[in-house]
Amino acid sequence: MTIRRIVLDVLKPIRGSSIVDLAERLDNLEGVDGVNISVSDMDVETMGLMVVVEGENVDFKEVQNILEEEGCAIHSIDEVASGRRLVEGRRGK
Repeated sequence: MTIRRIVLDVLKPIRGSSIVDLAERLDNLEGVDGVNISVSDMDVETMGLMVVVEGENVDFKEVQNILEEEGCAIHSIDEVASGRRLVEGRRGK
């Protein structure tokens, strides 16, 4: 399956690299055209992140490896888009 977009709910330690550095590492992966990371919540030791990775051929295992190297934990995979084009889903009613 060719992944074009993946949206992940991620927990990252506050200590360590910044989300700017994390975005740069993910953006440098082959097949990735863009990365968006937003902070959804924070506490004393961790921050919750929404990580969106888009490209022509996103390798989930490579994304997962980088996140693990940075001490992150994937809480959930909230969206996956595949195929020849991105299809926008309809949220809510």
